[in-house]
Amino acid sequence: MNSAANRKILEALSQNWQTEMRGFHTYKTLAERDGDPYRKRTLNHMAQAEARHAAMWAKRIHELGGTIPQYDGKAGGEADSLTTRVGGPGMALRRLEIDESRDIAKYGQQIEELGDEPSVAILREVIADEQEHYRELGELIRNHYPRSAVEETTGDPKSVIADLLSKRNNAGKQAAGWIGDAIYGVNDGLGAIFGIVSGVSGATLGNSHYVLLAGIAGMVASSLSMGSGAYLAAKSEREIYEAELAREREAIQTNNIEARELLSLYYQVKGLPEDDADRVVEHIAKDPEQMVRVLAGERLNATEEALSNPVTSAFSGALSTAVGAFVPIIPFFFWGGYPAVIASAIISLAAHFAVGAAKSLITVRSWWASGFEMTAVGAIEGVVTYLIGVGIGHMGG
Repeated sequence: MNSAANRKILEALSQNWQTEMRGFHTYKTLAERDGDPYRKRTLNHMAQAEARHAAMWAKRIHELGGTIPQYDGKAGGEADSLTTRVGGPGMALRRLEIDESRDIAKYGQQIEELGDEPSVAILREVIADEQEHYRELGELIRNHYPRSAVEETTGDPKSVIADLLSKRNNAGKQAAGWIGDAIYGVNDGLGAIFGIVSGVSGATLGNSHYVLLAGIAGMVASSLSMGSGAYLAAKSEREIYEAELAREREAIQTNNIEARELLSLYYQVKGLPEDDADRVVEHIAKDPEQMVRVLAGERLNATEEALSNPVTSAFSGALSTAVGAFVPIIPFFFWGGYPAVIASAIISLAAHFAVGAAKSLITVRSWWASGFEMTAVGAIEGVVTYLIGVGIGHMGG
């Protein structure tokens, strides 16, 4: 093998080693922080597999006469990224699922390009493992337990019971919920008032008096609308949950045996053997109220702790909308005419980009793509409403 080809292979294998080490640290850190015992086991298995892959790449690099690289990532891998910390475990799992799919595609391409049979053999083994990781992550995202994690506890029903109760006790609202609501509120206020400001500016040639009057009135109306909508939505969600509790309580009182069978089936669908699922249900059923909450939680895929507080939702919705709505009218406190219109357009479009970039915290899109998309939408909205305003102004004249 010539030196150029050898260097190309070593470079690819070193990148593969970095990828697997980053995966090892990410899965290991997430496992250490996860309170759900089944997710913890699954993530630990994945971490061990990533470490094994890295060792395979290190061995092949050594065989080719290369130097084992130094890990250049963070001690916690991607587990300590801002997106993961804000988005919570659910967002971390979704991003890892996408990363696994990208790694599979990259390794598949290397099979065609490397031309080194021992490395290709490793690639095939690694791809098989990564495909399994992709499937297991998908199950965790859908709140299903991979069988490999469940089988470790099937011989110890007490452990199964403790684990499932631990999962229930640790249930709660993820950080992605409130951050998503805040971003949505800012986006709603910014978009609505930017349109109003653009339209009124076009109609009045940037008369600050009229723009401020329309902008502030729109800001108040948008904030109240968003706050009341968030309050009613959260209150309705809680009322639905409480109604489900009442129905489950009545159903359990009417036919306790059927309710136990139903709950056992829920656990069997998640991967527990029938005997162990029955033992878990027997333990839970000792507390009737707990039985009610667990069964309702399985039906709704939610717990009382995960429900939004109506007052908190109303306040955060109104405040975030007001913040977004205030941005386009700021220049009109200081200037009038075209300078104010231009300044408003600049800061509004910058705010659109910032909000779009912030959306990447709760989605899997890149921050720049999301930011530019929001900026483009804002620009189109501003131009259209400004031209409409100009037309209305001429009609009035």
